[in-house]
Amino acid sequence: MKKYFILLMMVFMSAYSYAQDDNSSMSYLPEITLKNIDGKDVNLADYGANEKITVISFWATWCKPCIKELKNINALLEEWVEDYNMELVAISLDDSRNAAKVKPTVNALYWDFDVLLDPNGELQRAMNVANPPVTFLVNQSGQIVYTHTGYVEGDEYDLEDHIKELVSK
Repeated sequence: MKKYFILLMMVFMSAYSYAQDDNSSMSYLPEITLKNIDGKDVNLADYGANEKITVISFWATWCKPCIKELKNINALLEEWVEDYNMELVAISLDDSRNAAKVKPTVNALYWDFDVLLDPNGELQRAMNVANPPVTFLVNQSGQIVYTHTGYVEGDEYDLEDHIKELVSK
């Protein structure tokens, strides 16, 4: 019985190790061009090449936790930009039927950060995002160093701790 347990544990550890390696293969932002809310083309990979810390948040107008997360980050954003030389980019996952709601929502919430549209889910698929909210942290070299799924009040402070770690390196 112990042999089977040990064998099962070895299989589990190998699968876990493989899964970790597979996740690390997506370590940089993909070369995908999306439109911003003003209709201009933006290549996502450009955010990883500007030597800033970048927070990328996948959200949707129908996602209450997404909006709460972005509101709370937005309340801290001016300080974060000044203290950490960082930027926030929100990627809307609203489909083509709901994409028209994105700009009015952004304007009503007074969000002054970049908002890009992914109505066909191309970036969502490329970055393996299942359901929003999903947040990625990209370091100054353009490498994805942290990912968080879901939102609970206060998660923005955990994100800030990860940002601080990048500044101290």
